[in-house]
Amino acid sequence: MERDFRGADLSGGDFADSWFTQAVLAGVRFRGAIFYRADLQWADLTGADLTGADFVRANLDGAVLRSARLDGADMTKASLHGVDASGASFRGTRVMGSSLFGVDLRGADLTDAVLFQNTFKVTVDDSTEVCGLTGTVFGPITVCGGESSQELAGAELEAWIAKRGGQVQVIPPHGPPQ
Repeated sequence: MERDFRGADLSGGDFADSWFTQAVLAGVRFRGAIFYRADLQWADLTGADLTGADFVRANLDGAVLRSARLDGADMTKASLHGVDASGASFRGTRVMGSSLFGVDLRGADLTDAVLFQNTFKVTVDDSTEVCGLTGTVFGPITVCGGESSQELAGAELEAWIAKRGGQVQVIPPHGPPQ
């Protein structure tokens, strides 16, 4: 059963433990909404306003977040596998203990976002903003540029982020930093 909420304003709603699997939520306003443990697998959130939303332990696997605004959102322990978040804004978002695997962040804005021990296998490009990005991640990332791409991990990844104004520590495979 398809759920189509295009254009709705559901700001401040409490959607904890809700199922939005394959829902069409493009352009929906969810400012300050609660999605604690919600299932948003394969949901289309293109251009949605999710400013200040709570995605703690939410499942966003396969979701489309193209050009969505997630500024100030809490994504602690969220799952984002195979997500298209190209052009999305994550300004000041907390991404802690989350799994971002196969996430497209090309053209995304991660300004002042805070990361903490995330699985972070993402794709970025030179238009991905990381100024003020802080925290720790388990790498690697793939950086696309023109016709080529390069995988960066460890010190190379830290240097790539630092060159763009961020300060992230990459945690080695054997465990958290001492």
